[in-house]
Amino acid sequence: MSPSIWDLKGRVLVIAEKPKAAVRIAEALSPSYVKKRSGSVTVYEVAGRNQQIVVASAVGHLYGLHTKMKGYPVYEYEWVPVYITGEGKEYAREYLEILGKLCRIADYYVNACDYDVEGSVIGYLIIKFNGDLKRAFRAKFSALTREELTRAFNNLSGLDYEMVEAGLCRHELDWMWGINVSRALMKSIEEAGGKKITLSAGRVQTPTLKYVIDEISKRNYFIPLPQYTVSVKVRVDGGEMLLEYAGNPVEEHSRAVAVAREVESQSYLVVDKVVEELVQLKPPPPFNLGDLQKEAARIYGFSPARTQSIAEKLYLEALISYPRTNSQKLPPSINYRKILEGLQATREYKSLVSTLLSETRGILKPAEGDKEDPAHPAIYPTGVTPGRLERDEWLVYDLIARRFMAAFALPARIARYTISAKTPRGSTRFHASGQRVVELGWLRYYEFHKPSEVELPRLREGVKLSVVRALVREHYTKPPRRLTKIDILRWMESVEIGTEATRAQIIEKLFERKYLRLASRSVEATELGYGVVEVIEKFFPDLLSVELTRKFEKYMEDIRRGVRERGMVLKEARETLSMLLRKFDDNRLQAGRQLAIRLGIVDLGSRRCAVKTCRREATVKGLCERHAEALRLVYEYYREWSRRKKIEFSEYIEKLGKLKATGRWIKDVIEAGLIEG
Repeated sequence: MSPSIWDLKGRVLVIAEKPKAAVRIAEALSPSYVKKRSGSVTVYEVAGRNQQIVVASAVGHLYGLHTKMKGYPVYEYEWVPVYITGEGKEYAREYLEILGKLCRIADYYVNACDYDVEGSVIGYLIIKFNGDLKRAFRAKFSALTREELTRAFNNLSGLDYEMVEAGLCRHELDWMWGINVSRALMKSIEEAGGKKITLSAGRVQTPTLKYVIDEISKRNYFIPLPQYTVSVKVRVDGGEMLLEYAGNPVEEHSRAVAVAREVESQSYLVVDKVVEELVQLKPPPPFNLGDLQKEAARIYGFSPARTQSIAEKLYLEALISYPRTNSQKLPPSINYRKILEGLQATREYKSLVSTLLSETRGILKPAEGDKEDPAHPAIYPTGVTPGRLERDEWLVYDLIARRFMAAFALPARIARYTISAKTPRGSTRFHASGQRVVELGWLRYYEFHKPSEVELPRLREGVKLSVVRALVREHYTKPPRRLTKIDILRWMESVEIGTEATRAQIIEKLFERKYLRLASRSVEATELGYGVVEVIEKFFPDLLSVELTRKFEKYMEDIRRGVRERGMVLKEARETLSMLLRKFDDNRLQAGRQLAIRLGIVDLGSRRCAVKTCRREATVKGLCERHAEALRLVYEYYREWSRRKKIEFSEYIEKLGKLKATGRWIKDVIEAGLIEG
């Protein structure tokens, strides 16, 4: 049977992850707790029968990895207080000193940090270095409400060693990867350029940077192609309607013109098919962190890190459940009705909850997604009424509350209407589509998803539609869309690298390291970012491997499930890194020179690329590899343009120079006057 905290006699130390969580825990244990202050640190005392409980807080991680060894490779390290290893971490000293004193006099310890690998590691290390792990317990909860915390402290378990081992392994892997590769890169640039430059690389960070560089490069190399759409205006009930050619888009201008002439020559179209169908849109599942980040970005433009930070604040205020979850499921043990009744106290939700309970007749069964999390359910509002929230905090809370309500709602019903018409001889077909919302269902509650409504006249099969005129429009193929931070997060999820808790932080680190920058809200790469990826791709290619990164992610999940040992994973990582570092050392000077060139440390003189804005080394007929490839593409694509429309080469070049969609590197070679022909 699981012990209760009230079964533990003597001094019991409860370790919370953050100060706000500590006060929530104290309130749940006893409304008559006593608050005591030591310097800037507050602890909470709760008196029980034959026991004294003290609730004290960490401030996130209080220990970090450190080595005294210089150079690389380095695999010897130890856990030390973060104020020793990290700049700006002096604030942690006071918290650790208080926790150390409390640990030394405690009879029992309860790790009440967040129930995830990070929280498990935080509490474990505090107890390991200051107390006794044999007398330690774990409290597991998904929300900081009184009910959830009471349940957790009445059902303590032993320390979650699988979670601890997985968390320790993640820290050690990231540290080994980061320090060794970063030191190798910095050593190479110091040898080649004579300067000490701070650079960093990481196990997840570097493949992510490679993805971003590749996507931005596709856009910079992009050459738009002409294409054509044919549409026809017809008379309907005294008005006009536009029908689109079923073969759009058409690649060749001559073909598009031929279709338009054929239609106009026959003067009318015959409606040969009318389809009206009623489609159900199922309600969405409740949020996991990734889904919440995507929606907050789509609707409000919030970065993943901003959304995560706000969600964590809402969690600490006991307004929502634990946000760093991958789950899209809500367990039946949650009191759905009580939460909805709690939401009714908020003016914005009062009538919505009443309608929801009426529509569902009180049968509350939430929609579910496929994703699960062994530690936590999907994010849900706790039903606690919010106090004063800042604007952005309210917007994120409102998203979560409305998505929770929508998960219980009925499907939306959409009427879709399609008209198909053809020329009398039946060789050319046109169509038009429309839709309207018949029943709002879950759209009533989650108002951020509104299908566009297009009304069409109701027509019967066999009706003749008089042709007013046919239209041919020239369009151009679109470049890859500009990347945003949420696109990077979506990619990381799709290839399964990083975790829901770490992805936003990794993305921000790429900006902090000045590998990426923001241009408006889209992501651009810096020359340093390009340089790091090019050097690693040439001399350290395995470090860019998503497969290698994902393999170690799976290993850590195996550790968490208890089917793989941390020591074996670290041994394989050391062997892999040592092999990669040996390969890099064979080309270290050459790699350093390339990085030094990107940073402008090495003066190229006459060996610089002929494009004036470029500071890369010329390797192909006066051009760097990047602009040589751009020049090749300009000539290659002219053949395709010529196939699609009649155009002289000079007109083609002029057009490319003016089109907004033309890639930056393509425009570079055009504007530099490097094109002959």
